[in-house]
Amino acid sequence: MGQSAEVNAWFKRYENPMKPVVERLRAIVLGADRRIEECIKWQAPTFTYRGNIASFFPKSRQHASLMFHMGARIPGDHPRLEGTGDTSRVLKIGSVTDANAAKRDLERLVRAWCDWRDSVEREPQAKRQKPAAKSRAKNAAKTAVPRKKATAAPLSKKAKGSARRPTGRRAG
Repeated sequence: MGQSAEVNAWFKRYENPMKPVVERLRAIVLGADRRIEECIKWQAPTFTYRGNIASFFPKSRQHASLMFHMGARIPGDHPRLEGTGDTSRVLKIGSVTDANAAKRDLERLVRAWCDWRDSVEREPQAKRQKPAAKSRAKNAAKTAVPRKKATAAPLSKKAKGSARRPTGRRAG
């Protein structure tokens, strides 16, 4: 898709010793697949295609840090990604030379994301994998015991006239 004006403006304001590395990674990601778009989310450049692919962590000063939001789920082997959690992975690059060395791996990673998202979009709705949190919430709703609503008996005309609001004062 190419560079966005919004992200270009962000880079003009961005002051960090890792700026050349971040710019090189940006060029690699955008050049990896024409389906990729970029925007600013969470106050940082974010790459998207049918969802958020990755965002830069702009405050890192020792390396450029690119967080892949669902990196653990991207099909294939991606040894440059760090992390052990169920969802995200991080790519850390310390120099433009390192970015150039990682170029093919990063391009393969971006294409794997795009192809995976395309395959998910082609699946029938019933076969799509649902996030665990939503599944747990549905199961909890199914097993919850329904509560009866408390209802008050209607007041007679005499009771309505004598009903008073509590004032918060104590008697006596």
